[in-house]
Amino acid sequence: MAINLEMPKKLQAVIDMAHEGAAEMLRPISRKYDLAEHAYPVELDTLADLFEGISEANTISFAGAEAFRDSSGGPKQNVNGGNMSALVNALEVSWGDVALLLSVPRQGLGNAAISSVATPDQLEKLGKDVWAAMAITEPGFGSDSAAVTTTAVLDGDEYVINGEKIYVTAGSRATHIVVWATLDKSLGRAAIKSFIVPREHPGVTVERLEHKLGIKASDTAAIRFENARVPKENLLGDPEIHVDKGFAGVMETFDNTRPIVAAMAVGIARAALEDLRKILTDAGIEISYDKPAHAQSAAAAEFLRMEADWEAGYLLTVRSAWQADNAIPNSKEASMGKAKSARVASDITLKAVEMAGTTGYSEETLLEKWARDSKILDIFEGTQQIQQLVVARRLLGLSSAELK
Repeated sequence: MAINLEMPKKLQAVIDMAHEGAAEMLRPISRKYDLAEHAYPVELDTLADLFEGISEANTISFAGAEAFRDSSGGPKQNVNGGNMSALVNALEVSWGDVALLLSVPRQGLGNAAISSVATPDQLEKLGKDVWAAMAITEPGFGSDSAAVTTTAVLDGDEYVINGEKIYVTAGSRATHIVVWATLDKSLGRAAIKSFIVPREHPGVTVERLEHKLGIKASDTAAIRFENARVPKENLLGDPEIHVDKGFAGVMETFDNTRPIVAAMAVGIARAALEDLRKILTDAGIEISYDKPAHAQSAAAAEFLRMEADWEAGYLLTVRSAWQADNAIPNSKEASMGKAKSARVASDITLKAVEMAGTTGYSEETLLEKWARDSKILDIFEGTQQIQQLVVARRLLGLSSAELK
């Protein structure tokens, strides 16, 4: 019996609407906001309203805090598969422009983090108007999330947060910030918790906006927390420190967000492949699926290799979201999909620039922009090396202390 690898028909509506929005709304302004770094893309307000209206119909899920829970705070009844729906939406919108996807209000990675660890009461209190940035990285560390030094000290009914976060995506635009902080450094990883903090809040200062290689339409901020006091209810999830569970609790956030980042990589790589195919075809290069690669031109053989690599990344990514929707632990698969897809995206976009020659290197097409944008997907939400480390630990059954 053959395995059916086609998308469910109900998800096709998500794909069609997201692709149309990407083609009609994002592609036309892609270059504009790449050249106008730090300018807010006002056109995205319309897209955000569209996503919100569709989500409220309770038939399609997107990447925000409502993507994995319903409005009553309980688990969704598999509305087309909340994770799968959010994933294919991110894939299609990233085909249009990944930086603009990262800038859509109320669709941030912080929203997915809230969804994965917040209690039903917290979700209900936060409501649907939250746009959350994710603040993990600090000046002293990057992908080693366990090295958090930002502190959260309980003082009466409030936590007092102190520390500095860097490379916070949408940090100056989001309404809230999901901050990773430690309750007690002496207890190690188990004491790291996430907190929801309003961006415009006493003690919260956006220090600067970064100038970057790519994703220029998305702002990236450095944020300082200086005696920022938040109600103790703003600690997301379980406030107890479970030393026996270690870092697993807060790391569950990545099981939802890494497939979304992998989908971004799949989307941008597909965009580059489509443009490259057209350029090669217009140049008279035949790409055949009826002949072995060695019997075709070098350009055609290279294109087929890239396309096969893309397919592998796509299938790994889809699998990790399917597992999440079916309550199957997906930590290993989320890291596998993210590692493969992010590397593939960087390889394909750079190779497309090379194979397209002067056309690829110039601003005549978006190929050079996609090459610049794709690199971040192999860095944030855990670098390539971190993903490989996670996969190795899962395969070998070793803890983070046993395999570093």
